[in-house]
Amino acid sequence: MKIVQIVPEFDEGGVERHVLWLSRELVLLGHDVLLVTAGGKLETELPPAVPVRHLPVERKNLLTGFFCALRLARWARTEGWQLFHAHSRVPAWIAWWASSLSGRPWIVTAHALYSLNGGIAPFRRADGAVCVSEAVRRHLGGRLPERTVVIPNGLPPARRGWAGEGFPANPRFLFVGRLTRLKGLDVVLEALSGLLNRPWSLDVVGDGPQREEFEALARSLGVSERVFFAGFRDDVEAWMAQAGCLVFPSHHEGMGLVALEAIRMGLPLVASDLEALRPLASGGLVPPGDVEAWREALSALLDGGPGSRFDGAAVTTTAEMARSVAGLYGQVVFH
Repeated sequence: MKIVQIVPEFDEGGVERHVLWLSRELVLLGHDVLLVTAGGKLETELPPAVPVRHLPVERKNLLTGFFCALRLARWARTEGWQLFHAHSRVPAWIAWWASSLSGRPWIVTAHALYSLNGGIAPFRRADGAVCVSEAVRRHLGGRLPERTVVIPNGLPPARRGWAGEGFPANPRFLFVGRLTRLKGLDVVLEALSGLLNRPWSLDVVGDGPQREEFEALARSLGVSERVFFAGFRDDVEAWMAQAGCLVFPSHHEGMGLVALEAIRMGLPLVASDLEALRPLASGGLVPPGDVEAWREALSALLDGGPGSRFDGAAVTTTAEMARSVAGLYGQVVFH
């Protein structure tokens, strides 16, 4: 089949990684893939068999979106692309319009617990939908089409395993993620500020609109000398391999690729009690946003406790994920 993947931007992030890995695996399965995006650093990691075309599919603008839909519809008609696969909300609008203009079907992947407002109105119009967790499907409920399946995020084989020592021998915490309040870094900073009598450090890998705010918070809490803001890095696995523990304090997540990567590597993890993670966990999840609970959990880890407990065997692979997605493609295209 000939599939067009549409993702707003292609910089570092969970959705972008998902699309990268899915595209790689679909090519290995014999499908043709075209990536349409506004652009980003991850383009260099795509295989040569996946061409990239740049359109402003990240912009929340009616005229811009319709322009993108016209281009996509024309490519579908003249080049034989059979299906549009939208990732996130703005691409869903564009794919819906492109489908209407070209007669090609489209599907959407719901990657997160989106606000239940008009932004997700096209989802119900899709010919099919993928939810990355049962939590996402329950949250979106009747706003999804009849042909909706749950396909968890998969991970490629690890290039390296966890090489570090655990706590208390290696009291080095690691946070990986976009620096927004939704990801909960402020909760960890406040929790650690109450543990200044204990040996620890925190590496923050990632960037985002609240970076300066978090750096200022670290200074005001008196922990800035122990917190290192590394910014965006393309060697996240290396940071994870040397850490003592990954903290995953998100308030909401559709699935959480960073947490899955830690589970797969065997890296100790302290994670928020999120519905999407519960099927993989056997205990030790921490209420999101609860500073005292996080302080207790991190203190227990410094004492040699196990942190959150997960079943690594339950994490699916990108190959399995792609086969399931391709199965949905077949149902939609050849129904």
